[in-house]
Amino acid sequence: MKTKTAKNIVYYIIVIAIVLVFIYPFWWMVTNSLNSINEIFGKPSLLPKSWLWHNYIEIFRVQPFARHYLNTIIVALLGTGGNVLISALSGYAFARLRFPGRSALFVLLLTALMMPIEVTIVPMYFMMNGIGANDTLVPLVLIPIFCSQGAFSAFLLRQHFITVPKELEEAARLDGLKPAGIFFRIMLPISVPVLSSAAILAFLSVWNMYLEPLVFVSSLNKFTLPLSLANFNDTYGLPQWNLQLAATTLSVIPVMTFYLIFQTKISNAMVNSGMK
Repeated sequence: MKTKTAKNIVYYIIVIAIVLVFIYPFWWMVTNSLNSINEIFGKPSLLPKSWLWHNYIEIFRVQPFARHYLNTIIVALLGTGGNVLISALSGYAFARLRFPGRSALFVLLLTALMMPIEVTIVPMYFMMNGIGANDTLVPLVLIPIFCSQGAFSAFLLRQHFITVPKELEEAARLDGLKPAGIFFRIMLPISVPVLSSAAILAFLSVWNMYLEPLVFVSSLNKFTLPLSLANFNDTYGLPQWNLQLAATTLSVIPVMTFYLIFQTKISNAMVNSGMK
């Protein structure tokens, strides 16, 4: 009994130590977002020294941060929604439908996974410029849907749909469901865990995009959060660290909320599937 208690104590000590390693950077960010620049680089402290709440007000005065925040939310929601929908349709087609050139198209899809954005950014710039989409949010929505992130989501869902028993589709056909009905009423509901995983990965990818808005966006009011965070500089071009930390703290909130919502859906779906 004593040996088991000692093992539990050691286990909890290790878990707490690991948790502290991951939590401390976030805690440091939140704490120093309420400090002045000099206090940030002074003696470390677990609590703010000055409690400068006006840092959070100042970030909206220095630049149109609220607009940047809204731009990022719009791009993230549209990009994530389009990514999940298009990848689910293409993944189902590659897994279940028979059509000429399916294998060749799937190999072409896989090559997109190995193509970094730095390789395709220049031709995409000229393509978007040709349709008049530069300096808008349109390229930032389309890139996560049709580029490497979209290819990864399609591959992920294709591998999932292959594992679904064909008897489910055959039973649905016997009940009179059309192909669209089978997809939306049968296949999608049982794919919630995989769809949620694809949504989380796509949302994080879109939210953290830096190179893409740097290339396609030039107007200040079209900036997204990654560009906005790098734009908090003083008159000498030096970073205003306290404002950057305050803005970063606010920018983390939607990511954490989105992750917690979809993590719960993944857990519930797995529990329900296990009960079946």
